[in-house]
Amino acid sequence: MLEVKLHDIGEGMTEGEIIHYLVKVGDSVSTDQPLVEVQTDKMIAELTSPCSGIVKQIIIEAGETVKVGTSLIYIEAHDAVRTEQKTQPERNQNVKKQDFQSNEQVKKSSQNTFSRILAAPYTRKIARENNINLEDVQATDPSGKVTEEDVYRFLKGQKTEKESVKIVPQVTSTKETPDEIPFKGIRKKIAEKMTKSLFTIPHVTHFDEVNMTNLFKMREDLKASGESIGVSAFLIKALVISLKDFPIFNAELDEVNSRILLKKNYHIGLATNTESGLIVPVLHDADKKSIKDIHKEVKGLTERAIAGKLQPFEMQNSTFTVSNVGPLGSTGATPIINYPETALIAFHKTKKRPIVNNHDEIVIGHIMTLSMAFDHRVADGATAVAFTNRFASLIEQPHKLIMEMI
Repeated sequence: MLEVKLHDIGEGMTEGEIIHYLVKVGDSVSTDQPLVEVQTDKMIAELTSPCSGIVKQIIIEAGETVKVGTSLIYIEAHDAVRTEQKTQPERNQNVKKQDFQSNEQVKKSSQNTFSRILAAPYTRKIARENNINLEDVQATDPSGKVTEEDVYRFLKGQKTEKESVKIVPQVTSTKETPDEIPFKGIRKKIAEKMTKSLFTIPHVTHFDEVNMTNLFKMREDLKASGESIGVSAFLIKALVISLKDFPIFNAELDEVNSRILLKKNYHIGLATNTESGLIVPVLHDADKKSIKDIHKEVKGLTERAIAGKLQPFEMQNSTFTVSNVGPLGSTGATPIINYPETALIAFHKTKKRPIVNNHDEIVIGHIMTLSMAFDHRVADGATAVAFTNRFASLIEQPHKLIMEMI
């Protein structure tokens, strides 16, 4: 009998939540066949079968959070099954089969419901923890997907309905019971990392402005010739060039050995807002990629992050992080550094504003605000200003980047 245990899927995970099983007791499985989906701090991953055989027992119920090393499933390898068939009476097999079928029936209803309803993993967790059947929740999204807001609205309606049928004394009270949201999984991991960063690194935030007018014009010209490339690709390329000129911001402070490690790789973290929380997919070796390649990879990473389909390696080893909150309408913020990095830059909303050009004429320009948080232990304000000046010069004179298009 082989045990399938929860193992470390990546980045030193210590526990995981069992989302749902892809097999049931009595099923025949093949080697590497997915058995169960597990929610880690950052992603949903599948655990696969180590052999071909028959699922004999499911030990941990879906919805439970368990430590790494916990046994989840027992599988009897096919060789063992054939031996048992030759040695055990038929009636023993029938008894066990009935036991397996009863276990199957207990789980069948919830698994069928799970597969029919469109909902994100975090939404399903909220529903499970509040004993809500997603089939009973009305989806407000045009696609029919049930969101966490739909679940909370349904939960609130349930409470109101229950309260309305109760006969309660006419007592006036101002005390209210707060709604509860589970504090675990990705949200808990974000909290731990942000707290560590904020209370370890002395943050300083430098604000600056970048004239995006010439870059916008160049993008329109490229679009007219059939090349459609997002602004983010140009910003990331300019950042990589600037980081090479100021390597202190592509670094890590090693306090134990009293040294600053200047990284030779340029792995850019992309802070991404998802329904489950903040996820940071990583664009590896950005310095070796063209603007076209950056555009394509950023698009793919962002889509997989939102869908919860990132692989562990796609979220590891970032050396500098970017937060593009301009499309969300942000006009300014003091971001928290992605520990153990030494800096993070946030791009805010681009606005049309009157500016004075080189001919002392007042014209309308596209101005973007940026905020750069940096570790004051490794760099001073003057260095941060020089860094954003270098970055701005590349964006404001985009012909310097055009050679990177290939």
